[in-house]
Amino acid sequence: MEKKRPIKVLVAKPGLDGHDRGAKVVALGLRDEGMEVIYSGLRQTPEKIVQTAIQEDVDVIGLSCLSGAHNRLFPEITSRLKEKKMENVMVIAGGHIPEKDIAFLRENGISAVFGHGTPVKSIAEYIRQNIAFNL
Repeated sequence: MEKKRPIKVLVAKPGLDGHDRGAKVVALGLRDEGMEVIYSGLRQTPEKIVQTAIQEDVDVIGLSCLSGAHNRLFPEITSRLKEKKMENVMVIAGGHIPEKDIAFLRENGISAVFGHGTPVKSIAEYIRQNIAFNL
């Protein structure tokens, strides 16, 4: 029987946000859940995030934003993914995201938004259940 490869996740911090504790907790937690995780580091541009996703051939991008720029940065990333024919990459998000912004983000390609305190196991389960293809 052929062994399935692990789900590959890029955890990224777009924009000028300098706080990454939550992103690191999620990255380590997803790794502990058996996923292969790449952490991009702080202050990444949308272009760099998409380029890293392409180079690393990821299945999921997890975006974290605490600066309030999510309504500008996240749709720019999903738009760039479309331009590169990467619509099969699932994009999820977390950080300081007001409830009123979630519908807008979902309409712009964000599959799910996870609030503060969401258990990593819940995020991992969501990824496993909603990945666009079998690995």
